[in-house]
Amino acid sequence: MQGSPAPNEHETVGAYALGILDDAEATAFEAHLATCEWCAQQLDELAGLEPMMAALADLPGTGTPAIAESLTAKPSTRLSEKLVDEVAERRARKRRRNLYLVGTAAALIIGGPFAAVATTGGGGGDGDGGRKAETTQQAASPAEAAFAAMPDRVTATDPATRVSATVALEKKAWGTETVLELKNLKGPQKCSLIAVGKNGERETLSSWTVPDWGYGIPDAATDKAKKPLYVHGGAAFAPHQISHFEVMTFDGKRLVEVDA
Repeated sequence: MQGSPAPNEHETVGAYALGILDDAEATAFEAHLATCEWCAQQLDELAGLEPMMAALADLPGTGTPAIAESLTAKPSTRLSEKLVDEVAERRARKRRRNLYLVGTAAALIIGGPFAAVATTGGGGGDGDGGRKAETTQQAASPAEAAFAAMPDRVTATDPATRVSATVALEKKAWGTETVLELKNLKGPQKCSLIAVGKNGERETLSSWTVPDWGYGIPDAATDKAKKPLYVHGGAAFAPHQISHFEVMTFDGKRLVEVDA
């Protein structure tokens, strides 16, 4: 024997108005709705039904009959209870999904710094698999990830200081987002990234402290000193308004200049 036939698209308009279709069903119905004037008219008439049923679902106990008595067109008690139950279950699923997403985001935010700290320790991992996991975690800093995703870059190395800088750029509605990669930067010192406009204006995009061990030192004794520094920044200038970038120490020494 064959099972019950699937409802045609016209019969789905009520379930869509109630918001009880899953994502795939809703997408399929919306494709049909774009070409069906009859369903569009029915949907307009049913537009207020889902909020009403949701309100009923939120009532304590079984408050449906009392409110149902005030409706102009009263559904049967059995139908009302079924619709209320469906809307209540859908709203509960949405709440559970939202709580899960919030919890996952919180775990990533809270766990991220601890994961980064853990990868700076010594050995004792699980062989090659442990080292691969550590490499992945170390490469997951927001600035480094943003740098890898931004294809528009300019690079320069100062012949005197030997500091190498690469500035990745991305145009934004508010100006220019930048990520600076620095290598062969010795410490301790404090530095800033400055954008110089074609009009001569200077704008500080970010500043940071270089620890004793420095960043991006090729022959350093530790991995943390060999790793380049990545610094996020932002300029009010649009990209085409920038003449060049300068990495300056707080005492006024220019470490490297990068043409835009």
